[in-house]
Amino acid sequence: MSEYINDISELEALYGAPGAAAIRKVAYEMTPLYSKWVRRSRFCVISTVGPDGTDGSPRGDDGPVMIELDKHTLLMPDWRGNNRMDTLRNIVADGRISLMFMVAGSNAVVRVNGLAKVSVAPDLCERFDDKGRLPRSVIVIKIGEIYTQCARAPMRAGLWSEGDQSEGLPTVGEILAEQTQGEEGGAAYDDGWAERAKKTMW
Repeated sequence: MSEYINDISELEALYGAPGAAAIRKVAYEMTPLYSKWVRRSRFCVISTVGPDGTDGSPRGDDGPVMIELDKHTLLMPDWRGNNRMDTLRNIVADGRISLMFMVAGSNAVVRVNGLAKVSVAPDLCERFDDKGRLPRSVIVIKIGEIYTQCARAPMRAGLWSEGDQSEGLPTVGEILAEQTQGEEGGAAYDDGWAERAKKTMW
């Protein structure tokens, strides 16, 4: 017997059929309760796929991380970042997208699968006007399906109940210094991060 599973029928035999709730919780458009959940979320992870591989990107905002255009469509502003554009490059090449919405304190997760495009339409960008600051583009997501994820993973991880678990982690400056043999990063990079972030937050 192979140590790897290479056939879907083998996988299904190993795990069995999903429970009824796992199937019936799926919606194919925004519902009132799913809408309430997404509006509360300030943080999500976007997963995309493109010719160079896959990408998972965290996105956060000081209010809702996305807004609804209608019951079939979500909008996300693309605020300033590091200009790698991994997510945007993938969307332009291959519109498939998955989203995982989280709310601090809740062990539930809401997931969306669908198709996305990158828009620079002024009327969409202006929906996110923040004292005259506008995103350079807006990600337009057509909902294919939306559903909840059970709470087991956040509960196992103690995500909200174990407090600050970051003690002893390497800093971004330390990692950058390691990757560049000390040419960039280090303590100076970390010390200046807060001020740089203020200038490029939006």
